[in-house]
Amino acid sequence: MWKAFTTSSPYKKRARLLATLWTLLIFILCFMPAKDVPDVEFPLADKWVHFVLFGTFAFLWLCSWPGKKTNRLIAMFIFSVIVGWLVEEIQGMLPSLGRNKDVMDILADSIGGILGIALFYICSTIAERKISRASSNTHTITD
Repeated sequence: MWKAFTTSSPYKKRARLLATLWTLLIFILCFMPAKDVPDVEFPLADKWVHFVLFGTFAFLWLCSWPGKKTNRLIAMFIFSVIVGWLVEEIQGMLPSLGRNKDVMDILADSIGGILGIALFYICSTIAERKISRASSNTHTITD
């Protein structure tokens, strides 16, 4: 399982499919007419939804192209922010949806993206340590 978070992951194609489907889910949910969105009596429910959607978004896309290079992690953060911003811009341009542009949603998307990236980074670090430990245990020293 831990190999999924390394560059040699055998699950990259599956992760790409999941990431693509998740991205489609984000667009479907965010462009549903407001009247079709259930009313939830939970403080900041909308922000939590954005937070989870974009945290999972960043995590899944990183699993599809695993690696811990700083430029890749920064690119994923920028990608998360751009997608979140784009969703809000489009919502603002389509008043027929009954939705409006909300800068706080973009902030929730960005924070979710950061935490998705952090979770991937932690999983990747754990994976590297476990795999390194396992491979060092299989090598024997001979004189």
